[in-house]
Amino acid sequence: MPYDPTKLADWEIAAEAEKHMPTPEEWAERLGLKKEEIIPYGRIAKLDYLKIYERLKDRPNGKYIEITAITPTPLGEGKTTTTLGLIEGLAKRGVNVGGCIRQPSAGPTFNIKGTAAGGGNALLIPMTEFTLGLTGDIDAITNAHNLGMVAITARLQHEFNYSDEQLAKRGLKRIDIDPRRVEWKWAIDFCAQALRRIIIGLGGKMDGFMMESGFQISVSSELMAILSIVRDLRDLRARIGRITLAYDKRGNPVTCEDLEVAGAMAAWMRNTINPTLCCTVEYQPVLVHAGPFANIAIGQSSVIGDLIGLKLFDYHVTESGFGADIGFEKFWNVKCRISGLVPNVSVIVCTIRALKMHGGGPKVVPGRPLAKEYQEENLELVEKGFPNLLHHIETVKKSGIKPVVCINRFHTDTDAEVALVRRAVEQAGARCAESQHWLKGGEGALELADAVIEACEEPVDFRYLYPLDMPLRERVELIAREVYGADGVSWTPEAEAKAKRFEEEEFRDYYTMMVKTHLSLSHDPNLKGVPKGWVLPIRDILVFSGARFLCPMAGDIKLMPGTSSNPAFRRIDVNVDTGEVEGLF
Repeated sequence: MPYDPTKLADWEIAAEAEKHMPTPEEWAERLGLKKEEIIPYGRIAKLDYLKIYERLKDRPNGKYIEITAITPTPLGEGKTTTTLGLIEGLAKRGVNVGGCIRQPSAGPTFNIKGTAAGGGNALLIPMTEFTLGLTGDIDAITNAHNLGMVAITARLQHEFNYSDEQLAKRGLKRIDIDPRRVEWKWAIDFCAQALRRIIIGLGGKMDGFMMESGFQISVSSELMAILSIVRDLRDLRARIGRITLAYDKRGNPVTCEDLEVAGAMAAWMRNTINPTLCCTVEYQPVLVHAGPFANIAIGQSSVIGDLIGLKLFDYHVTESGFGADIGFEKFWNVKCRISGLVPNVSVIVCTIRALKMHGGGPKVVPGRPLAKEYQEENLELVEKGFPNLLHHIETVKKSGIKPVVCINRFHTDTDAEVALVRRAVEQAGARCAESQHWLKGGEGALELADAVIEACEEPVDFRYLYPLDMPLRERVELIAREVYGADGVSWTPEAEAKAKRFEEEEFRDYYTMMVKTHLSLSHDPNLKGVPKGWVLPIRDILVFSGARFLCPMAGDIKLMPGTSSNPAFRRIDVNVDTGEVEGLF
């Protein structure tokens, strides 16, 4: 029987559902796992990926389902909620189903976005553990990341204070690091704008080398990007060794391997390659693994999560961050290329609210009440918002996939509004399904589940947007025109000079990881719908040499977000009698 999300908060629903959550031992029996393949962490567990995959590697893969969305409002349109709701709906149809989602960062959790555990009757449990650190993967990444920073700042101090002979006595050889070209920052998993730019090393010569530095949020670390794409510990260790921490005074990269810190960083992260097993409130299995920034990094749950999920489940659901212009494009051209996996279907999550915003509705601001246009029927605004949805449908079609559009229905949406969207989607040659999983759980997602099952039976002529041997600037131009709808690309002199260098043979196997806002198809978050007559400006290119990513940056994207004036942490507390955390949403 579904809970009533109109009367119960998400944390209250989670508390009730968790009373009957399967134990790790029960999960092992249910999933056909051996005792040594499941690693209990209290009432949740990690799965020993290497042991499970080695045993099941010859088993045929299940159906592979990806969840994306139209360009969202700042409130989000419910991709995680839809992911969990679809899993529940498929389970109601009697199929063996599971999924994999990203681990949430504490930054957005305690700021504006909230828990990222879904909501209502499409909710992940145990919600408190999921939201507050889970099995410690982000903590391990934070520590490994900061160890790299310790290594480079300590070496700077020693090289500044000691001669070559003195360094040799300490077992060191001068690297001659350029303090103006230290690429690494410190990491903390909060939105802390006061730490974006800092001065370190104040004091005497034994207090470190004085220089400008800063912090980035942990999930934006290259280590998180690496975790999302590796296949095993050997791959993890090799990629960490190739990370560029800084450059020397001759312009050569200084890597983790050069500083002899790569092994220790890998040791911190050794357990992170194993996904954590959680479940929906209707007790379907959901893996949680990796949590890279979608604006900057790949924005997906891990390759490992999908590899193991496709062996364990007949239908495996995964989620891509933000709209199809960012999340699906990176899933399509980067994640699938790395994993070698071919998806059967992509689900585009759409809301009436987002369509109205793209149709010219009032500004949507987190923490403020929605304008009446979003709570009353307005067919004109809905229809004017169609171009954004149709643009994303065409983007998915370019991959050879026939998408399914999910109308994630809110209680304020009217039958006439839903019918209008359905007609537009079907005229565009895509399947459309209404879903009320937030309100009704799996029962509310049956139409969506049926549409996905039907779509999974169709052949897919999967093709990438570009070949890997295409030069970087041509790739960026193609993505800008074909995915974003731009008229072209402009480059700052600095960015173009870097791009030319990155088109050399040394970088030909690097993946293109676009960096831009998720709130518009363009680089400008204020441009809604489908902007026309604009050019994508590339101002710089970030290099993730361990992940093998080249990240062209459009607009001003912060590696460290800021905390708002009305953050979520103001409403979170602990019940001192029961020990339960209250106020998570």
